[in-house]
Amino acid sequence: MAIALKLLLIMWTPSVCSASLLGERNLLAQSPTFAIGHTPTPDQLRAIDIEVTPDGKGLAPGTGTAAAGKDVFARRCETCHGPTGTEGPQDILVGGRGSLMTATPLKTVGSYWPYATTLWDYIRRAMPFDHPGTLTSDEIYGATAYLLFMNGIVGERDVVDQTTLPKIRMPNRDGFVPDPRPDIPMRKK
Repeated sequence: MAIALKLLLIMWTPSVCSASLLGERNLLAQSPTFAIGHTPTPDQLRAIDIEVTPDGKGLAPGTGTAAAGKDVFARRCETCHGPTGTEGPQDILVGGRGSLMTATPLKTVGSYWPYATTLWDYIRRAMPFDHPGTLTSDEIYGATAYLLFMNGIVGERDVVDQTTLPKIRMPNRDGFVPDPRPDIPMRKK
């Protein structure tokens, strides 16, 4: 083992020294490509550029209500989160308000999440767990509305869409501290 380590150091040391002399850019330019992959096209980049911000920028067109979302939840979410979002076996999604400062905090949509748009974005990207990305925009708005309704944040018939979703004030909106790093611009409220 000691011989293998010495051999590795002998082989590695010149490349590190030359990398420091030539700069990291030259070292990366000399790395093997293995002849796989390609530079993405602008259309491919647009397809994965699906960022949704707290102010609603990036939300897709669509609409939903908790009444419509109840069916989506029963078909696509209930298996993992239970019929009321409190049973599991996966994450509990409902309840927990007022628990974050206790010895047993329960982080749910209603107690922890700071923005409703983040919930919509997460459902679009990652749910349902076994088939992420398969819900339509209307199904995502419906499931989002239903989760917000079960947490007492919106009414059963309230319409959730690109305009109304960013306006929903989540209970824990002010529960996070600003990022103090100097390279992160501060957003004014």
